[in-house]
Amino acid sequence: MPLEINQEVFITCAVTGSGSTQDRSPHVPRSPKAIAESAIAAARAGAAIVHCHVRDPESGAPARKPALYREVTDRIRDAEIDMVLNLTAGMGGDLVFGDPSAPLPLQAGTDMASAEERLEHIADCRPEICTLDCGTMNFAEADYVMTNTPGMLRAMGARMTELGVKPEIEAFDTGHLWFAKQLVSEGVLRSPALVQLCMGVPWGAPDDLNTFMAMVNNVPEDWHWSAFSLGRNELPFVAAAVLAGGNVRVGLEDNLWLAKGQLATNEALVERAVTIIEAMGARVVGPEEVRDRLGLVKQAPR
Repeated sequence: MPLEINQEVFITCAVTGSGSTQDRSPHVPRSPKAIAESAIAAARAGAAIVHCHVRDPESGAPARKPALYREVTDRIRDAEIDMVLNLTAGMGGDLVFGDPSAPLPLQAGTDMASAEERLEHIADCRPEICTLDCGTMNFAEADYVMTNTPGMLRAMGARMTELGVKPEIEAFDTGHLWFAKQLVSEGVLRSPALVQLCMGVPWGAPDDLNTFMAMVNNVPEDWHWSAFSLGRNELPFVAAAVLAGGNVRVGLEDNLWLAKGQLATNEALVERAVTIIEAMGARVVGPEEVRDRLGLVKQAPR
C-alpha cells in the first residue's frame, strides 16, 4: 500500500514494563508512587496514553498484585494533568521449561493464572485500555514461553468487552493479527479495534522495514494502530510509524537510552518523540482527542 503520513499522532509511553531492567538504570520506576510520577511526567511531556505494569517496590521484580495496580491508578487519576490509562493484562501466562532433555517439571518463574485472575486488576481499576497479547510465542529469555491460547484469549477478550475496557491488541507477529481479526469476526472484540505492532521482540516479528510494512498491511483499514521497536531502534520507529500512517510508543519498557552513553527518562523519550513527529509536519494529539477517536470511556474504579 502507498505510504500516507499520519498528520495527527498520539504517543503512548510504556513506563516500566516487566523485563529485568530495574538494575540497569536508576530511572526505571519500581514503586507505585515512582511509576505514577514517571507516568505523570511523560504526560506533561506529550504522552496521551500511559501504559503501566507494576513491580515489587523493594526488588523491582515484575509483579501483578492488584493492590499495586490500584495505587498506581489512584495516583494517576488524582494527577492535575489528564492522560489515558492503559494497564497491562499480559502477566500470568508464563511457562518456563527445564533443560531440553528434561523439560518437565516446569521451572521457577512459571506463572499460569486463570482469565479471571489475569483480569482482576482490570475489573477493579477500570482503565480506559488494557492489553491483550494476541498469541503464544517464544521469548529470548531461556526456555520461556509467553502462553496465550485461543480459549484464553477468547475468555479475556470477552471479559474486557464486558467491562467496557478497550483491548489494545499486542501483535508480536503476523499470526497474532490474523487471530485478532478472527476475534472481531466472532464478536469477541469490537471493531474498529486498537492494535500495537510490537517489532523486534525476540522471537517475534523482526524490526526490518519489510516485515514492518507486512504487519502494517495486515491491519484492517478502519482499525487504529501504533508501533514500537526496542533499544536503539525505538526512536527511528517513531518516524517509521508516522510515515506509515500510525501512532507511536516510546518508554523505558522498550529502551533505556536516549543516546549512546546517555540513560533516558520516560519524559525525555516522549519529548524526543514529540520533536520527531513535529519535525515531520504532524501534530501530537492529547488524551481527549484520543478518547474521541478510539471511543474510550473514562470510568471510575469499582
